[in-house]
Amino acid sequence: MIASADITAEELKERLNKGETPVIIDVREDWEYQETNIPGAQNIPLGVLPQRLDELEDLKDQELIVQCRSGARSASAKAFLQQQGFGNVRNLLGGILAYNG
Repeated sequence: MIASADITAEELKERLNKGETPVIIDVREDWEYQETNIPGAQNIPLGVLPQRLDELEDLKDQELIVQCRSGARSASAKAFLQQQGFGNVRNLLGGILAYNG
């Protein structure tokens, strides 16, 4: 399996502005997601990701962008998803802080 390159906030914004609808998984806690989020992102907190993996099963062959506050939790989520057979997982570098910055 080839490791997918991570994505910058600028690259993601550019794609969203073009009307693309990538699958974005926000792995922050629910309260963090409620405060601010990327429109269209699905909230699956890192702590419950293993239990909710079946929700993503149909997306194994698609690009998944994982994001959190600063990029650390989503890096863990990326590694976990790759171990579960997801082949195209990208971490949003700098997380929502970079996206909103």
